[in-house]
Amino acid sequence: MTTLAPEPAPATKPPAARPQSRLASLLKARETGILLALVAFLAVTTAINPRFVFSTDGFRDLFLTPSILVVLAVGQAMVIITRNVDLSVGSILGLTAYLAGRLFLDTGLPILVVVLLAVLAGAVLGLVNGMLVAFARVPALVITLGTLYVYRGIYLQWAGSDRINASDIPDGLLSFGTSSLLGIPQLAIVSFVVLAVAAYWMRTSRGGRELYAIGSDPAAATLYGLKDKQRILTAFAASGALAGLAGILYVARYGTISSGVGFGIELEAVGAAVIGGVAIFGGSGTVVGAAIGAYLLTSIDRGLPILGIPDFWQRAVVGLLILGAIVLDKVLAERQHKKLLAERHRS
Repeated sequence: MTTLAPEPAPATKPPAARPQSRLASLLKARETGILLALVAFLAVTTAINPRFVFSTDGFRDLFLTPSILVVLAVGQAMVIITRNVDLSVGSILGLTAYLAGRLFLDTGLPILVVVLLAVLAGAVLGLVNGMLVAFARVPALVITLGTLYVYRGIYLQWAGSDRINASDIPDGLLSFGTSSLLGIPQLAIVSFVVLAVAAYWMRTSRGGRELYAIGSDPAAATLYGLKDKQRILTAFAASGALAGLAGILYVARYGTISSGVGFGIELEAVGAAVIGGVAIFGGSGTVVGAAIGAYLLTSIDRGLPILGIPDFWQRAVVGLLILGAIVLDKVLAERQHKKLLAERHRS
């Protein structure tokens, strides 16, 4: 009599690891700390002078003032994540703003066409940076410091002592720069859209994830076969395009364009990204954090005079924030490295 073999016991899945609480992850995020610092600063400043937020101009300026810097900081964050930096964005902003003004003054092209041309011009200038960095293998700090002066020199030679006035800009663009939708300035809404698109692309796309891989370890990314040159070109082109868009937003908000437009704003863009948690050593951070950093910087500029702090100390506070962010990044990186070594020894 043949005996049947017992049926094998159904395979059991190993118990799944308990997923980390989303709330815990959110509380540990660098962006949360920066956001809480921003909220605390706004609360203290508003307690001293309620009009800082609770007035028509105060609420509008809370969103309007950072809008241009947010757009620049988003592009800057994408570049810094690849372990590079773009110091030319201020010059690109000024050059594209003047380009837009001349197109309005000399050609009468529709607003949308001029906007697209300014963004395209910015992308081309950013692409030049990226090509020099990716193919010449020269540090981005050196390359973009050079193009900062080259682009600014072209701008100064072109503009000279001329100034484009608000009367030369179409009323539709000027009204866009001063109008609001549901109480939120339209320029701020543009910056929110840019932020949302960039954050989604960085988080979900292969290209966005590869920017982090390249910034974490460029040599390993190359050995793994990632298209490092293509991704670096993409990051710099995006930064330049957003600087071109920022030039249009500047025209929409201020109308008047002189040779000093964009001077020094590149350092604010870098500072916003670093303060917002984007590691200056590359490989970590988010564009959302960079945007929060931009809000914190502009709020400090607006709020410290209300607190009676002299201008010198306003600059010092920003500098201390940047130094603190860099030191914190270094400490966290070393702690993570030691943790990985300990786990390797245990295994």
